[in-house]
Formats: sequence, C-alpha cells, structure tokens
Amino acid sequence: MVEQSDRAPLLDWEEIPPNELTQAVPAPAKENGSESNPPDGRSLGSTALAIGISLKERLGWEEKDQIVAVFVVTFDTRSGNMVEWCLPQDVNLDGVEFKSMASGSHRIANDFIYFRKGCYFGLACFANMPVESELERGARMKSVGILSPSYTLLYRYMHFLENQVRHQLQCPGSYSPLEAFYEDKKAVLPPAGNGLVTACPTSAWVPAINRCMHPEMKITHPAGCMSQFIHFFGEQIMVLWKFALLRKRILIFSPPPVGVVCYRVYCCCSLANISIPGIGVSVPEFRPFFYINVADIAALATEMSYVACTTEKIFEEKKELYDVYVDNQNVKTHRESLQPLLRLNGVDREKYRKLSEQRQLLLYTQEVDGDCTSNEEDLFILFFMEQNNRIFQTLSEVAASADPTLTAEHVRAMGLDPQADRTFLVDLLELYGIDAMLVIDNPCCP
Repeated sequence: MVEQSDRAPLLDWEEIPPNELTQAVPAPAKENGSESNPPDGRSLGSTALAIGISLKERLGWEEKDQIVAVFVVTFDTRSGNMVEWCLPQDVNLDGVEFKSMASGSHRIANDFIYFRKGCYFGLACFANMPVESELERGARMKSVGILSPSYTLLYRYMHFLENQVRHQLQCPGSYSPLEAFYEDKKAVLPPAGNGLVTACPTSAWVPAINRCMHPEMKITHPAGCMSQFIHFFGEQIMVLWKFALLRKRILIFSPPPVGVVCYRVYCCCSLANISIPGIGVSVPEFRPFFYINVADIAALATEMSYVACTTEKIFEEKKELYDVYVDNQNVKTHRESLQPLLRLNGVDREKYRKLSEQRQLLLYTQEVDGDCTSNEEDLFILFFMEQNNRIFQTLSEVAASADPTLTAEHVRAMGLDPQADRTFLVDLLELYGIDAMLVIDNPCCP
C-alpha cells in the first residue's frame, strides 16, 4: 500500500520529494541468513531505493521534470488495443497503444513497461481486473502512462500511475486526477507542428562529461535491480559487456511481465559507460529502446546500435534486426564473426570473481558498519567504467606513441587476454577508429 503524504490525494503523484532523495533507507531484511531478492521487480517496491552519493551528484548533473503527454490505453474486445484518452489531445501517440500493453499481458494481473516513442521515453502501468461482463469477456485491461524526453525521472510517478490504472479499472472515464497531473507537470517544449520535438534532446539524458556516459537510473528502479541482473546472468555478464562495448544490437526475449526485463535493458547499457572525453564520439550511440513489438520493426531496421526487450517470439526469426539474441540466460548470435566472443576465458572469469568479491564486501560493509554512502548500482557502473577506461586509456596512449604497436603486455594491462580477446580487440580498434597495430601471434595459425 502506498503511504499517503499530507498533500491532497489529487496532487500526491511524486513518489519521493527531491529533498528526501539522499536520506538513508534501512537495508532489506534478511531471511535464513540469505539476501532477500524477490523474483518480481515490482514486489521490491520502488520506495526501497538505493541510497548514498550518486554518480549523478558526483558529475554535478541534474535534469528537470518534463512530462510531454499522459494517456490511458484500453483493450477493446472488438477493436483491440486503443488510446482511450490523452493530453494534450493533439499529441502523436501512434503505436503507444501496443507499447504500453505488452503482447501476452492478458495472462498477468499487472506490470509496468518502459518504452521509446520517437525521441521520447514512456512509462506505463498495466492492470487486468476480472469483471462480470460478457461484453468485456470477463476481463477489463488498461494501462496509464506518461511520456518524457528522459527515462531517468519517470520512476517518480510509478505509484501515481499504479493508483491511476486501478482507478480507471474501477471508475472508467474519470480523468480529473490525470488532467491535474498534466497541468502541473507538462513540459515547455519548442513547437514542431505535431507537438513533438524533431530532434532528441541529448542534453536531457546524457551528462556533459561524455556522450557515451549513460544516465543513472539509481532511483528509477527498486533496490536490488543490479543484484538481480548479476544473479540472473552470472558470468555471462562479461559476454554482454563485450557486445555492449562493440555497440551491437542486443535483443532480450522474455514472456510477461516485462518490467524487470526493462531493467535488464538498462543494466546492459550501463556496461558500456566510458568517462574519457573524446572516446566514442564517432561510434553509434548505444541507446535503450526498452520494450518493443512488431510495430517497431521499421524503426529497428534503421538502428545501428541498441538494447531492447520483447515478449514476441517472432523477433527471433528477424535476424536482420539484431546481432545478439538473449533468451533467458542464453546469449547467442547468428553472426559467425561474433561467435568467438560467446566463449568465456580465464580473464573474464577473474573479472567476474572480482566483481562478486567487491559486491560481497559492499553488502558486508552496509550490514556491519551501517555504511549508507555506497550502493550496488554505483559499484556496478564504476566497475565496468573503470574496465572500459583502462582499455581506452591504454589504446589512446599506444596510438599516440612513436610506435603504435599493441603488445601482449599492453593487452594484459588492459585486463584482457592477449589470445582469447584478439577478435574483440580487432573489432574494438576498427569500430572506434583507433590507429594502433595488433601484432600478437594467433596460436591457431602457423
């Protein structure tokens, strides 16, 4: 149950007041000496938030609330998914009726979905309520959602959307709270004829330090998101890390609910953070698409790099749309040139062991010392950022030297295996346009 504030219920749509974001939250309870990690991301509760000094604060980066649209989507037994109501009335919501109600959702009671609509990001909460109605075939299904130029602040309205979708199920057609919400939070954006900006406002979701740095979603997800990601993929995280650095098109399949899978999309994007100025400016932007469906096929066909998730198995056959396909914990690729990257090597396993050790140390410090200044998301993001920075710092120094030759010693200094990571390094040099020569002998060749 959502704890109500002393504000009027109609206006109680912010999950946490901004001045409370840095307050300490007690660590999750333990059972039988093990960490409590509910399998459903929603059950963790978006108020059980990671705390401490965020990367966003360290970088001095802050963004503003900008709600572009609010909408209600319903399932009609005759017409299918349809936008029932929206503000502003002239906003382009083509396709949102399918993005905000995932395929297969009729089999679950509730869900939440992150998605992209053009240059905007959306968050919708879905609910399915049994009704005694032949016209509705025994079930009433709706989603209530919002659009914004950034996905990192959408979390603030999760509970409001959850409450509103329940309200819409119980009292269809009652839009007053949504109207008041939009009037309070609507964005002031430049006119572009159809009410949408024509270019992605990169300043809204990319820190000034580097275009390849992804924004933090610390308070966009329940505490434990990163922990679940690590537990779910295990050592396969190191495979995903290499594909992420190479800006491959990664598609994650999962049946509903898709909310927790949207968090995996974000976690994958976090693997590719680089904080060295100037690195990666010429490579494709590694963008989260979050949830996609067949209506997105045309848009995906033009994308050079992305991470997305879907509930539609038909995408597995659309091999021209992706480079890497993730089904459960199974990471695979149909591209022969990428096959070597699927194999874990000893250095990969050592990196994963170090990540696990650092995480256990953090959890121990939080429990024993009551340390509330660090959290798993910071650890996860910084761990891979440091790995990436070490690689590109070494490559840049070698490329700028009188002898731009990469030796086995250089590769080991980058935290890679000179032999097993040869294909990865060759692809990395080509993609990032780094003028260095790799002369490590391949033992498979004479």
